[in-house]
Amino acid sequence: MSALLTAELRRRLPLLYATEEKTDPTVQAKFFTPWTNWTWYAIEFDGEDVFFGLVDGHELEMGYFSLSELESIRGPGGLKIERDRHFEPAPLSKVRQSIERGRAPPQRHSRER
Repeated sequence: MSALLTAELRRRLPLLYATEEKTDPTVQAKFFTPWTNWTWYAIEFDGEDVFFGLVDGHELEMGYFSLSELESIRGPGGLKIERDRHFEPAPLSKVRQSIERGRAPPQRHSRER
């Protein structure tokens, strides 16, 4: 079994295309690189290697990514991609809102005189 994909998570992930008719599918898992800002949010899984979900990297976009590729990536000092063990499944819209809030430029507070 993969360190990134537990048996319980594997059972919980819908098969590829199972949620394509849903307007707000549930994100089931979050994977991230501890050395960069790249993050992958899994919504579906083909049962073997391919996920479909939200990818937050150079752009924020929906797409496919592979378990084998996530497992093969190494960062500085041999760091590996990790699964956020504290992530709770959430609607895609909520995940997007959270990401976009994090990208918002800081607000300047005007001082009244």
